[in-house]
Amino acid sequence: KMDFFPSPPATPDEMSAFHSEDYIQFLGKVTPDNLRGYGNQMQKFNVGEYTDCPVFDGLYEFTQLYTGASLDGAVKLNRGDCDIAINWSGGLHHAKKSEASGFCYINDIVLAILELLKVHARVLYIDIDVHHGDGVEEAFYCTDRVMTFSLHKYGDFFPGTGHIKDTGAKEGTGFSVNAPLTSGMTDEAYERIFKPVMDKIMEVFQPGAIVLQCGADSLTGDRLGCFNLSLKGHAECVRYTKSFNVPTLVLGGGGYTIRNVARCWAYETSVCLDVDLPNEIPYNDYFEYYAPDFQLHLTPEQRENMNTEASLESVRVDLLTQLMSLKGAPSVQMAEVPPDFEIIKEDAAAEKERRSTKEDRSGEGMNDGGVDDDTRSDRGKTKDGRGEKREHEAELAG
Repeated sequence: KMDFFPSPPATPDEMSAFHSEDYIQFLGKVTPDNLRGYGNQMQKFNVGEYTDCPVFDGLYEFTQLYTGASLDGAVKLNRGDCDIAINWSGGLHHAKKSEASGFCYINDIVLAILELLKVHARVLYIDIDVHHGDGVEEAFYCTDRVMTFSLHKYGDFFPGTGHIKDTGAKEGTGFSVNAPLTSGMTDEAYERIFKPVMDKIMEVFQPGAIVLQCGADSLTGDRLGCFNLSLKGHAECVRYTKSFNVPTLVLGGGGYTIRNVARCWAYETSVCLDVDLPNEIPYNDYFEYYAPDFQLHLTPEQRENMNTEASLESVRVDLLTQLMSLKGAPSVQMAEVPPDFEIIKEDAAAEKERRSTKEDRSGEGMNDGGVDDDTRSDRGKTKDGRGEKREHEAELAG
């Protein structure tokens, strides 16, 4: 039912599909031992001890690993190798093109969406972290091919973005969907917003793929969060998204009460698999972390929900009105599908091999099997070996 795949680390070229090259080079060079020599760059890129993005040993390798796993998940979805891909180490939604933010250095979500857009005409991004998914929204704010839907605490709270009237710009007007909420959100209140808005999004946008960021800091008892969701309430968003049977990339995100993060993502993995888990946590190396009850599920705190019936209804109505104003799913012209990064790596290796043996070749047949050879492989590569010809799904607007 579930396969495990170790993913290769993301390369600088892969990460530069969104991030600036000088930012990637900086992350690759800076370490705790040499950071004094990067004072100006640390200020420019919002990295260092006076920010929320410190430099630590293995920083660059860390970003490569979680980003590579998200990209690998997107590639497998594009190829039809799975219907759900999970990377709990990903979901770092605050990182910008040339700036770290909110413990996020590389925005693996944006990179994964860009990979999905090679095959899918439209991609839906859903964010149930307690913080607004500002980095992802900003990256796709002016396009109608990506819709972002974020439910988050809004007000005197990081990152301070995600007003309900922030709906996108230019071609992307109406495609940024923000549900600004306040402290104390309960399962029932959260569901009242999530499900009807999701229904309308799926009706009018008709995404070919979904990326779901499952930040666990919206759970009850989080050290930084202020919502009051149970595991079941949080996971209901996963279950409901899964019910639409659209290829989905499931990612992690925030979460600052570590034992509850582990509880949450273990339970949501079971939801993705349609497997029931017992409430009693089995003995393991970290068993003592789950004292005193040693149970999977959490009991919401006895606290007031500051989201009133009127405020929730106002958010729900405003978002449904925004979505109803969209004129059908945007269409996309047919185009040659760009190669995924695995094909690019294969081609680069083949080209390197070809160059290394070129001196030993002469006369007829020199280009046999090379990039200039007029052949197609079993994968259906185009003449120059760079990709596959495939039609995008497209609907007429209106």
